[in-house]
Amino acid sequence: MELPKVNILTAGTFAVAIISAAGGSIWYASNQASIIEALQSDLQTLTIENNATDRTNLIRDVEENTEQIDEIIEYIIEVEEDGGDTIDEIYEEFEDVYETQEGFLLQFNQIVKLQARVKTLENTIEYLTRRPINSDGR
Repeated sequence: MELPKVNILTAGTFAVAIISAAGGSIWYASNQASIIEALQSDLQTLTIENNATDRTNLIRDVEENTEQIDEIIEYIIEVEEDGGDTIDEIYEEFEDVYETQEGFLLQFNQIVKLQARVKTLENTIEYLTRRPINSDGR
């Protein structure tokens, strides 16, 4: 019994297509694996560099803060040696400044709220003046 040539050709074409698809899938998967491995290597390198940068920034910040603390201590010592204000009086001055600043912030917030209300009223008036009045007064 002979098989028709069309069936053999079709079966051969499907076999080649399946083998090609399987080969392509294997190639694609291996390519993706190498890309993922390269990305992981790059990520590890960047993480190491970033940690070094973070450490450098942290060291710089600590040094700057230490210098500022030293300057404040020197100022306090100088003030006390000159017979000036005591540390308690200096803290009271800082608290007064802070309270004054807090009051300014509260006033500024109230001004902003008031400006928002005025703008809303201006928009309402502008809308009402543009709107045509009907014969019944509305």
